[in-house]
Amino acid sequence: MNEVPQFRVWAVPGLPEVQRGDDLAKLIAAAEPGLADGDVVLVTSKIVSKAEGRIVAADSREEAIDAETVRVVARRGTLRIVENRQGLVMAAAGVDASNTPAGTVLLLPEDPDASARAIRDGLRDALGVEVGVLVTDTFGRPWRNGLTDVAIGAAGVRVLDDLRGGTDAYGNPLSATVVATADELAAAGDLVKGKAAGLPVAVVRGLSGAVAQEDGGARELVRSAADDMFRLGTSEAVREAVTQRRTVREFTDEPVDPGAVRRAVAAAVTAPAPHHTTPWRFVLLESEASRVRLLDAMREKWIEDLRRDGKSEESIAKRVRRGDVLRKAPYLVVPCLVMDGAHTYGHARRDAAEREMFVVATGAGIQNFLVALAGERLGSAWISSTMFCRDVVREVLRLPADWDPMGAVAVGHAAAAPKSRPSRAASEFIEVR
Repeated sequence: MNEVPQFRVWAVPGLPEVQRGDDLAKLIAAAEPGLADGDVVLVTSKIVSKAEGRIVAADSREEAIDAETVRVVARRGTLRIVENRQGLVMAAAGVDASNTPAGTVLLLPEDPDASARAIRDGLRDALGVEVGVLVTDTFGRPWRNGLTDVAIGAAGVRVLDDLRGGTDAYGNPLSATVVATADELAAAGDLVKGKAAGLPVAVVRGLSGAVAQEDGGARELVRSAADDMFRLGTSEAVREAVTQRRTVREFTDEPVDPGAVRRAVAAAVTAPAPHHTTPWRFVLLESEASRVRLLDAMREKWIEDLRRDGKSEESIAKRVRRGDVLRKAPYLVVPCLVMDGAHTYGHARRDAAEREMFVVATGAGIQNFLVALAGERLGSAWISSTMFCRDVVREVLRLPADWDPMGAVAVGHAAAAPKSRPSRAASEFIEVR
């Protein structure tokens, strides 16, 4: 009969109040001399920070959070979720104002992986044992209430257990299963350490398979920015999408997901419009044949207009080449204005203003569309060309006579990162009365 897997976890009593400069490995070895090979020692980051002198004077905790913050992820009132200097995304950058003298705050260890290695090496020297060490801290989690301990530093621990390529009990392939072993160990230790019991160290025994000679540290647990689908909070994501929306003129050959474009259209049609109308229509040119047919007809019309204006053939050729952004895109969208629901006043000025309201609403919808595309990590370029040959566009695309094409949007994956944009001070565009 196969042995049933089991482990023990216990808190280590008898540790003194940790002071700056204390050797944590010696203190732990004195309190728990029975450590054995394969044990995992879980050390609360608070005592690591105290031993390493990470107590700093601060007039306010908010100032300390500012100093430790690299990037604000989300903000609601005074609560901030940020990325801190250690690359961890957490509340308040890990700055702690509890259990520390008034006028001071406790920062996280400068390098939690190095702290874990120092404790591990010290325990080996003191007791002659090969153990794993995790430095732990308390985190909240998206979509889940409550707090739990996770590993922010690791030494001698296999922090991730990659099961991909294996099979489950029914023979089904495991294609996405990577277990955060270090975090599970940290949470187990927190159950016996408690938050207010004054027991900052715990030991797990019976899971020696988690102990490894070589490891990449707890940094392996931090998802890279490129793989993080939830990198930003709601308001920050909106601002990021708006600021990252840039005109892209060179695209890769990578195909565009039609679903992403449709999601962008869904965002577009939430724009404000007069009289509760829906003045937007989006014509999606998903086949190469439809794109070429439209662009060829538009080019012929453009050349005809340029010749009528007296431009030389050389000048016409240069203009046409510069205007070929739409041909380089793997996907085109033609947004159109419709005047359904518009009021007719029989007065030239008021009727003109009515149309202008619909034009503004259509522009708002297209801006929503462009921003949503940026949120889908798609590049775009809004080109005005279809507005100069609306009859041609309507004929080629078989559109109703009352649909007015409002340019064309080239969509695709950017071939290169856009050039930096000169900063614009909002104050230069504001007048207060």
